[in-house]
Amino acid sequence: PAPEKEPAPTPKEEPAPAPAAEEPPAPEHRPDTEQPPAPPDEPAPVPTAEVTPAPEEGPPAPPDEPQAPAPEPKPEKPKAEPPSAPLSLTVEEVSENSVTLTWKAPEQTGRSALDGYVVEICKDGSTDWTAVNEEPFLSTRYTIQGLGSGDKIHVRVKAVSASGASVPATLEQPVLVREILQLPRIRMPRHLRQTYVRRVGDALNIMIPFQGKPQPEVIWTKGGQPLDTSRINIRNTQKDTIFYIREAQRSDSGKYELAVRINGAEDKATLDIRVIEPPGPPRNLKLVDVWGFNVALEWTPPADNGNSEIKGYVVQKSDKKSGKWFTALERCTRTSCTISDLIIGNTYSFRVFAENACGLSEKAAITSGVANIKKTKTAYQPEKIPQRDMMEPPKFTQPLTDRTTTRGYSTHLFCSVRGFPQPKIIWMKNQMEIREDPKYIAMIEQGVCSLEIRKPSPFDGGIYTCKAVNPLGEASVDCKLDVKGKI
Repeated sequence: PAPEKEPAPTPKEEPAPAPAAEEPPAPEHRPDTEQPPAPPDEPAPVPTAEVTPAPEEGPPAPPDEPQAPAPEPKPEKPKAEPPSAPLSLTVEEVSENSVTLTWKAPEQTGRSALDGYVVEICKDGSTDWTAVNEEPFLSTRYTIQGLGSGDKIHVRVKAVSASGASVPATLEQPVLVREILQLPRIRMPRHLRQTYVRRVGDALNIMIPFQGKPQPEVIWTKGGQPLDTSRINIRNTQKDTIFYIREAQRSDSGKYELAVRINGAEDKATLDIRVIEPPGPPRNLKLVDVWGFNVALEWTPPADNGNSEIKGYVVQKSDKKSGKWFTALERCTRTSCTISDLIIGNTYSFRVFAENACGLSEKAAITSGVANIKKTKTAYQPEKIPQRDMMEPPKFTQPLTDRTTTRGYSTHLFCSVRGFPQPKIIWMKNQMEIREDPKYIAMIEQGVCSLEIRKPSPFDGGIYTCKAVNPLGEASVDCKLDVKGKI
């Protein structure tokens, strides 16, 4: 069925059709590729490769036998797989006497490069396929000309290479040759391009516009099967199709395929519907632990999520005295939580609701046990305190820093020290201890040591030292004080 200008045997010979067609008169070059050269030597079909050159080399025929390995590549060539079928064959346009097709290149072309494509047609009711192009071409678009108006034809396309022809890509429906004034096109509303979510019991009334002249054929399917007309009502007009369900059920969820078709040309769209309802209650709610003013809870997700992802859980508490429920956690995204700030002396129960896009579960999981919040005992704490070794030698946590001040302006030196027992603080100037001197005021509070120098003069400048001493040791820090005269 593949078109060709050369003799019919050429397509049957897959190993090397082109060379055979170009050089039929020269049998000495490829005498083994065609059957016509066989008549001169009919004793055996296999020796033909050896016998045809015999007229020139009669005696030395035996030396030609070593060339027998030459036919070895022949078995390999038949092994080369032909290309795979072209993809996505569709009708682009139909007129009164022509049909324009488009398709995509095959996924696999085999070892040989692709020679092109062959388009074949067959009238409806016949099985006689005929090629409409004489030579293979590489374009993935082709217009079949010269068709009769009103004809109904089946169309297929093959990919051709030196390894042979592919399995044909065939249009599912025959094409009626008549002018399409406007190609079919579905104008899917924006809000229907995403998953369309509705609740159980809601009415579904969806209108999807389309265009096309003459009047297109509208086909609805779900999973490749016709729709259940006992539940779904479809009404088509010249410009739109209406999809209607009186009361939606969970089973109505799924992907619905819409096809609008005119004479083999069609447009497709998918409507994804999800019908949801509130989830079931969480399972296996347990009171894991009670300590102080706190309670730890754990549970597992509900068996039925209502056909919608669980967004979180609402945790509520109820004390035995009031019997009222109060929300403790508004949106818990995990399957465990800790409830704090409970009141001493109260007894609490807990319950958990699951929540999805439809809302809270109708029922809640309730703890089987209760939590008694008792006053914690602290009688043993004083006994533990003396056991700790609090003794520590003095250590400065913040050193003194060098300072510059102006004559006549009081200044402060600061440092921080820790140690137990509380260390004794000694201030020195130039290694001389500062004793009771009204010029200096030394203080220590919460480990912060300070020395105020009142109205210093240049004579008060020098190296100041703070020394801390307790029975475990001593430590000291220094700084330099510079007193400048007034300008």
